[in-house]
Amino acid sequence: MPLDIVVVMDPIGSIKIAKDSTFAMLLEAQRRGHRLHYVIPGGLFLRDGVAHAHTAALTVKDDPRGWFELGPVSHLELGRGHVVLMRKDPPVDASYLHDTQILGLAQRAGALVMNDPQGLRDMNEKLTALEFPQCCPPTLVSRDAAAIKAFIAEHGDAVLKTLDGMGGRSIFRARAGDPNTNVILETLTEGGRHLAMAQRYLPEITAGDKRILLVDGVAVDFCLARIPQGDEFRGNLAAGGRGEGRPLTDRDRWIAAQVGPEMKRRGMLFVGLDVIGDYLTEVNVTSPTCIRELDAQFGLNIAGQLFDAIESRLA
Repeated sequence: MPLDIVVVMDPIGSIKIAKDSTFAMLLEAQRRGHRLHYVIPGGLFLRDGVAHAHTAALTVKDDPRGWFELGPVSHLELGRGHVVLMRKDPPVDASYLHDTQILGLAQRAGALVMNDPQGLRDMNEKLTALEFPQCCPPTLVSRDAAAIKAFIAEHGDAVLKTLDGMGGRSIFRARAGDPNTNVILETLTEGGRHLAMAQRYLPEITAGDKRILLVDGVAVDFCLARIPQGDEFRGNLAAGGRGEGRPLTDRDRWIAAQVGPEMKRRGMLFVGLDVIGDYLTEVNVTSPTCIRELDAQFGLNIAGQLFDAIESRLA
């Protein structure tokens, strides 16, 4: 039975379809005969406590010369019978949080929202990893520059980052005695006003920062290792990393088995785990990527697995 798929995403005209996981989901939904509704950027709103959206009918095709067509803008009341794909990229700022509150009311009215709006608000992608400390490297989260410097001295080499960055932005590496540490910490904490994260540097990053995808709590059998290039220590594709697909290791599967059931329980249908060596470093819930790369390298259909899970929930 055709479904109404409502997608909240960044402007579709600016995406790179060869790497865009939301686009993979839209192609699969269309292939299954579902109707696509594109939420015009900024188009979510409430009226008398009811969630609405300004949308346009959407068709997509896997062609870099022209990958979408939009119909006229209309008005949609969100609720029963709708599947809402919340796929906006961070930052998780006030505007993003307000949108999740609107989608929470759509959910209450009967829509299936992916990922769960409450989870999107609760799960900071850096801090959520620490709900599974058995999987993580030594980590400190603090506003106190002296405490972070002591952590760096204890481990000799650390990675420092904000709690709300993405794509490798605002990530620093600091060694014990590095004269730049003070200014790095001033920048990250804004003089002690904001939390920053310090993790022991993992030399295994040279072999790649692995992205493991969970579909309704279950790991896809292959991951994408984002390998740093040149003099860069960050593996993020947005920071120039090279993507290389690999089968999951036993340790990867163990980490996924630690995290997956809790993600499923909390309604997080599509999640990306970042793993360096044997350690979980982040749990990505807002707009995880790497579907297109893994599909291309291994002949998979990860969006198909996702829609199987969505349709199963609705059934």
